[in-house]
This record gives sequence, structure tokens and C-alpha cells, in this order.
Amino acid sequence: MSPERKTRWRREIDWLLSVTDHIVEFVASQQTAKDGTNMEIMVTRQRTDLLMNIPALRKLDAMLLDYLDNFKDQNEFTYVSRDSEEAEKGRRTGEKWWLPVPKVPLNGLSEVSRKWIQFQKESVNQVLKAAMAINAQVLCEMQIPDSYLETLPKNGKACLGDTMYRGITDEFFNPGQILSIQDLSTEHKVLDLKNRLEASIVIWKRKMNNKDSKSSWGTSVSLEKRELFEERAETLLIILKHRFPGIPQSNLDISKIQYNRDVGQSILESYSRILESLAYTVISRIEDVLHADSLARNPMQSQPKSRPLSIDANSMGTVKLDATEELEKLNMMEVATSMTLSDFMGWQLDQEENEEKDNSTTDSVEVPVKDDKKIMTKLANIVTNKKVSYIEKLGGLRSPTSRH
Repeated sequence: MSPERKTRWRREIDWLLSVTDHIVEFVASQQTAKDGTNMEIMVTRQRTDLLMNIPALRKLDAMLLDYLDNFKDQNEFTYVSRDSEEAEKGRRTGEKWWLPVPKVPLNGLSEVSRKWIQFQKESVNQVLKAAMAINAQVLCEMQIPDSYLETLPKNGKACLGDTMYRGITDEFFNPGQILSIQDLSTEHKVLDLKNRLEASIVIWKRKMNNKDSKSSWGTSVSLEKRELFEERAETLLIILKHRFPGIPQSNLDISKIQYNRDVGQSILESYSRILESLAYTVISRIEDVLHADSLARNPMQSQPKSRPLSIDANSMGTVKLDATEELEKLNMMEVATSMTLSDFMGWQLDQEENEEKDNSTTDSVEVPVKDDKKIMTKLANIVTNKKVSYIEKLGGLRSPTSRH
């Protein structure tokens, strides 16, 4: 990103977020009078959800810009015009044809560059997951408009269909198998499945929270089972979002955004969605470079059909995105993420030297025994319980946990 564009980006983000400084709430505060007496008064501060999430989003924004800056000094790959003959060799089938095509050396990237690019991809992917978690959290807290509720059928089975409903309500829940029998060949079909899952989740939640409904013993499905089915549907929905992160917004999301009256929530949702889109774009461009590299090393390999699952759908039970957890993971790996290619090469050399030094000096010690013989024994790994929390970076501001 050029300096002019980066300056414009930051200035416009500041404009967007400046409104949130005036979205406040009353909180109790202790004040000492001149005569020494303490009294409790009400003061204003920024609303809690904004106070917790805006610093986290700004942190993700800064990290993404740093990742982009890391690529400015690399010289192992370039981009060629989409009309050139070289572009046809490296372009994926079915991809956006108007984008420039990366060009790598004839024998592919060097081993260090390949590892560094893969490292950058993993770092950006963690930012993507954190932005997705915050966006999902904000959308979850938005009120569902009546116009959407009026379009829902009476039960979850009517939304999902017989096959999907049986898979969710079966005694043995296997999300990987359920998704494997679904037709996800086009974006439209993936979006349709996303809409049906979200509609069923809303229906089950409404029936569980509806005070005027019949008692649980008088219904065909108990409240406990409805809660279980709702959690399973959420698991399928999260897997679907991870597998297709670029999927358009669902009917529920569009309806919430369209009819939302809360300015603070609108700003949080739009900012997190912008960062999510930017992170996904960066990952896609990195994958284009890695794809061109793999073709250069093995020209006969087949074209990849789709993006693989980022989580193991076959081995997971109920999974939920948690904004705090994703941000803490990001903070744990932050020390090594903002590295240029030169830094990465030096970091690798330092690691190798430290490993050799550890193997020759500190990896073993001499232990005396009764018969004056000496044996070599390996030191046990020392594990500390100290963890670096994301709170330390944001001055004690923690994102709210998911309410799912």
C-alpha cells in the first residue's frame, strides 16, 4: 500500500470511528468532596461494546498494514499483465481473469521465501479469524427485524429439508458427513444452505425463549433437544463460513444491517467486515503466489478445485467462534509475525544456532552416582504457566465472549 493510500485509509477510518466517541453510557463513579466525604455520582463513558471492540479492531487494522508492508522489499516474484503469454501459465482455471498474475523463477521460490510466505499467510489467516469472530459477535447482538421473522416457516424441519434435518437430529452427529452429501458446487447453493441453517437456528431459539409457548412436556420436541439441535446447526454454519469465507452475507445478516437503528453496532459491523474482506483478499493473493510456485516446481500437477477446510469437520463436535480466544491466539504469535523476508532469514539462522548450542551444552548434564561413574541424562522440558493475555496490549479491554 502506497504511503498516500495508507494515509487516506487511516484518515477515513478515523472519520468513521470519531462518531463512537459520543456514544456513551452512564456508570457509577466514586468522587471525594472537599470536606473529605465520598459520594457516588454518575459519569459518562464510551459504551461498553465500543470500548472493548474498537481497540481490538484498530489492532487488527495495524497488523494487516504491517503484513502488507512486509512484502514491499521482496524480489523473488513479480506480477505480469493478464494479457501476456506468461499469465496463461500461472492463472488458475475459473479464477478472476482480470487480476494480475504472479510470476516466480523457473525453478520456483527459494525454500526460505516459501516458508516466509506461508508464515505470512498463517498470520493473516489468524487476523481473518479474529475479524470474523468480532463481526459474528456484533451481528449476533443485533436485533432480528420483524420483517425477517415474518418470512420464517413454522418449524426447523421445513427450513432444512428431510436429509439435513435427519443429520442434525440423529443420535450420532457427524458434521463432516452431513456437509459431504450437500451440493456445494456453486456460490448460490452454499448461500442457500447458509440461509436455511440460520433460519432453523432462529426458529429453535425463538421456541426455546417463547414464554407463551406450551410447556416442554407437552411438545413433540423437548427444550433440551431443541437446544442441542440449535448448537449442531451453529456448528455446521461455522464450518461452512470457514470453508467459504468469501461467501456473500445471508438474508438474516442483510436484514439485520438494513433495519438496524444502533449507530454504534453499525460502525462495529462495517469496520470488522472491512477488515475481514481485506484479510481474505490478502490471503487469496498469497495463495496465488504459492500456486504459481507449485506449478513452477511441478508443472504437471492438477488444478485445485476449492479452498480446503481450515478446520477438521470430521473430528469436531460443537464449535463456536469466540472473539476473545481468537484475539489471544493472535497476540501469542504477534512477536514473530511482523517480519520482513530478511528478518525471517536471520531469525531462522538464530534458531539453528541456538538449537546447535542447546544440543552441545544445555541439552545434557552430568549426574554423579554412588560408584563414581557418570551418566548423561537429558534435562526435562521446563513449562511455565504464564500466558500473555491480549488484555495487556489493550490496557485491560477485553472483547465480550460469544452469547451463542
